[in-house]
Amino acid sequence: MIYSINGILEMVEPYHIVVECGGIGYSIKTSMTTISKLPQSGEKIHLFTHLVIKEDALELYGFSEMAELQTFKMMISVSGVGPKAAVSILSNLSPERFALCVASGDAKSLRAPGVGPKTSERIVLELKDKVSKAQIASGIASTDSPAVYEKGGNAAEAISALEVLGYTRGEAAGAVGKLDASMSVEEMIKSALKMLAGKV
Repeated sequence: MIYSINGILEMVEPYHIVVECGGIGYSIKTSMTTISKLPQSGEKIHLFTHLVIKEDALELYGFSEMAELQTFKMMISVSGVGPKAAVSILSNLSPERFALCVASGDAKSLRAPGVGPKTSERIVLELKDKVSKAQIASGIASTDSPAVYEKGGNAAEAISALEVLGYTRGEAAGAVGKLDASMSVEEMIKSALKMLAGKV
């Protein structure tokens, strides 16, 4: 499996780029969110990647942030949701916003080109089931940090969303507990993601 790629950005098209690495041009499919963060052609870039193996093709998907890749992999684990649908959603929503929509049951906000009501509802249903709100509440109650108690519902929602992205309840609660109580749920998720990725 190709974990990541470092190389020179050769070409940019909607949902598709070419990266030259070691004399080979890699065709990589990606979201418009990642494309919006890329430098000019001819400059170096780094992407986290996932190889999708089909009967008639190998398709490489790449994203500028690990959180976006994790969200992509989470979505394609849902029955009936393919890579194209996942990329379409990620072109409209940040990873933290996606996690918040799933945690809060907001299927409508997941709709995107090629992603209708049934698909968005299936994503919420299958991913939300992986997060037990009772467990989240228990996790908060067992945390020693006073900040977690103070944040109450916002903390619960943020922790739930982080669990949707694949973090354990302990990891999520530990990160959220260090954040400012005045932050919104989305700000908590974004800051916690950076903390969990070791960027802060």
